[in-house]
Amino acid sequence: MDEHTDGLGAVMGPEPGPGEPFVGRDAELGRLLRAVESASADPVVMLVGGMGMGKSALLARVVRRAEASGARVLRAEGSESESNLSFSTLHQVLRPLSAEVDGLPHRQRTAIQHAFGTGPVPPRHADVPDPLLIGGAVLSLLSALGDRQPVLVVLDDAQWFDRASLDALSFAARRLEGEPVTMLMTAGDGDHLAGFDRHVPALVLEPLDNAAANRLLDLQPKSPTGHTRTRILRQAGGNPLALVELARAATAQDAAAGLPSAGPLPLTDHLERIFAARLDGLPATTTRALLLLAAMDSTDSPSAVSAGLLNTEGDAWLPAEQAGLVRRTGRDLRFRHPLVRSAVYHVAPEGARREAHLALAELLRDEPDRRAWHLAAACPGPDAAVSAELERTADRARAGGGHAAAAKALQRAAELAPQREDSARLLVDAASSAVFTGDLGWVEELTAAARARTNTPSLLASAAVQAGRLAVLTLRHTTVFSRLADTAEAWAVAQPTAALDLLAGAAVVRFYSGEDTQCRRIQDILGRIPEDASSAGLRTWVRVVSGPFDGRGEFVSLLPQLVTEAEARPEQLTVVGIMAWLLDETPQAVRAFDAAFDRWQVQGTLPEGLGGAVAWAYVERGRWDQAREACARTIEVGRTAGLDHAVACAATVDALVLAHQGDATAARARADEALTLIDPLESRSVAVYARRALGAVAAAEGAYETSYHQLRMIFTTDGAPVHYHASYPALADLAVAAVRCGRREDATRIVERCARALVDNASPRLRALISRARGLLADPEDAEPHLRAALADPVLEHWPFERAQALLDLAEWLRRRRRITEARAPLTEALETFRRLGARPWIERARSEARAAGLDVTDTAPDALAELSPQQEQIIRLAARGLTNREIGEKLFLSPRTVSSHLYRSFPKLGITARSQLRDLLDAPSRGSVQ
Repeated sequence: MDEHTDGLGAVMGPEPGPGEPFVGRDAELGRLLRAVESASADPVVMLVGGMGMGKSALLARVVRRAEASGARVLRAEGSESESNLSFSTLHQVLRPLSAEVDGLPHRQRTAIQHAFGTGPVPPRHADVPDPLLIGGAVLSLLSALGDRQPVLVVLDDAQWFDRASLDALSFAARRLEGEPVTMLMTAGDGDHLAGFDRHVPALVLEPLDNAAANRLLDLQPKSPTGHTRTRILRQAGGNPLALVELARAATAQDAAAGLPSAGPLPLTDHLERIFAARLDGLPATTTRALLLLAAMDSTDSPSAVSAGLLNTEGDAWLPAEQAGLVRRTGRDLRFRHPLVRSAVYHVAPEGARREAHLALAELLRDEPDRRAWHLAAACPGPDAAVSAELERTADRARAGGGHAAAAKALQRAAELAPQREDSARLLVDAASSAVFTGDLGWVEELTAAARARTNTPSLLASAAVQAGRLAVLTLRHTTVFSRLADTAEAWAVAQPTAALDLLAGAAVVRFYSGEDTQCRRIQDILGRIPEDASSAGLRTWVRVVSGPFDGRGEFVSLLPQLVTEAEARPEQLTVVGIMAWLLDETPQAVRAFDAAFDRWQVQGTLPEGLGGAVAWAYVERGRWDQAREACARTIEVGRTAGLDHAVACAATVDALVLAHQGDATAARARADEALTLIDPLESRSVAVYARRALGAVAAAEGAYETSYHQLRMIFTTDGAPVHYHASYPALADLAVAAVRCGRREDATRIVERCARALVDNASPRLRALISRARGLLADPEDAEPHLRAALADPVLEHWPFERAQALLDLAEWLRRRRRITEARAPLTEALETFRRLGARPWIERARSEARAAGLDVTDTAPDALAELSPQQEQIIRLAARGLTNREIGEKLFLSPRTVSSHLYRSFPKLGITARSQLRDLLDAPSRGSVQ
């Protein structure tokens, strides 16, 4: 048996011997093997444990078994030095797949090449690659590999992965269900991994029990006994690596030096001391070679070997091997454990460490980013030249979508900047990049450091704006609003532009929270900020977002001018679109969004404030597939960045569409998810949207008492709207449920109170909804004028679902008055609209009413779409437009295999056998006729 064993009784290093004993980890090994070998197991498993608990050795066992069974293994190993380099981990994973990357669809291939700094230089409008495109490319690659053989992705020491790689890998990981792909990860206790913290099963490596610990000691070449064994067991605390290394130290020639005394030192310090003690007496050439190896990262190593800086086959390594510090396989040389590397590096004199980094920097002149970090590590103090190198590194990282890497580089550049003012500027720049990671704590740390270094008003204001930009997207609405408003008030005169930026964010928070006192505070501060022609658009934004129905006519009249001014700035078009949506100018909002996306293919890496308006506008306009696509994107971006509020906003929109489409289970799950992610008292807008969706689900199921209960919760006890914008569109739905469960009087009180609150500021859409609600709640003989008023304005055609509902209400009333001939036209129009939208519960209701009106409702084959789930129908429609499985997957954030599976299950339901039949199926004159 080899004298060097790890905590599993297996040989230390990446490839344990197959015949080595295995101690105390059989259950964990079995769990990992089941994950790899069983298609029904969790596709992603996180192995969690402290240093020396045996994570890497467990993975090595699993890898060996997987490779023996014919699986393709892709792997990456995290290192602290590479965590600053954008996409470095992903490059490790995909390095063996260059041919497969070349075969990706153009957009995905370009995104990957751009992220890795290879391929053609992208056009200016695409300077920042879409992170979801990169994640989709990873998913496509893994899915394609899985078509040929099982795939195992091994991600060791993931706590040291760069953020950009984690985002791409977590995107793929969330979609591995049903794929022959397993992802196994390791991380330390308490480590936060962006994108992997939720819904990923964690297998925690606990300390070995006393029996297992003793068995492991028995297997050592010189098994300790007596007091020494007792002392080792007590100090190791069940940590396998500690047991092995303490036993080794206790039996060394100088046992007193090798075994630390009992004390409060952390276990990692004990182990580092053990490894550091083994450096004593090593030849100088060996010590220097070890330090070079410790100072470099995995990509530096081959360069150092090829340049002769590091001779892995030289005699210098033999003493290090004999001391149990490194393991050498051919030209591959590795430390036996990360703690060995740490010990070697930190025990070296500062001057020696500087020399090692300078030698590596000299070697890496053609790799400026790695060179910059080595130069920074060699800096004993401020250095303007190195600070500038790191700033250039940040620019390159940002251009490749590596915002976390850019922020880290700028933060280190700030530490090295000789001038405090330059340091403050770099910290503000770092905060602007860190915003896109979603890590508010980090952004606030950077802005606080900037404030400590400067009194320059413009920099202080910029720091406040950067922190506020991200804070708006979090759940801390009350705290964030106070901070934004207080800072805006303080800067109102001295820095009016920054103050207005902060107030714009405060207005968004006001929308989310729905708190009326915040609106009054915003108005007061806005009055203190001097007016300027260049800020007119931003002032309008603040007023519209915080109170769209106060002066609606004035705001609507400004929209054409704002659209004209924004035509050359696609990102500004979305701002105008959001304002148009808030004002119930939905057609204009959709036109603005369409124009923006046509000219701005690559969207931002974070959801913008009120970004949910895009999806809501598409819902209202009857473009439900596009609404769901927008929701899918926001949910993915929000989950990746850890922004629960953004996820909740999109989930409520998706839930309402699913409810209208008749997928009650999925709709309820989405709405419930949104409610669990937010505090309903802090985020009234999301709570209202979720209740609207749950009310729609219950109504579709005929549970009108439940529907009324849900919808009643979006109005206060005395009938006022809980939210100044989100509550009003539910008035007609409330009336429908009230009539069917005997709550007519209560609902009438609410409708009339809301009508009085809006007075003359109601939009045509809201006037129609109020008229519809009044018609439903009125005595039958008084209902007709209200029901017809709900359909009177031609502009209401732009809200097709709401118009179809009003048409059905009128038709039902007419039929009950025995005016059947009059009822047939609105019935026919309503049914056609519901069919076009795929609103299945409403289709059934309209068909029943049509039959009761004596109409002959004939269904043709295409009505088989009703048998599909909403997602299957969405995929079918995209396939009918000629999109490939990969293109559909890219659009809906699914793997090509998942798309193929949906199509395979859908074809029999549609009565077709080939993809070519889809276009004719969906282009049929009618999916059912009414005669």
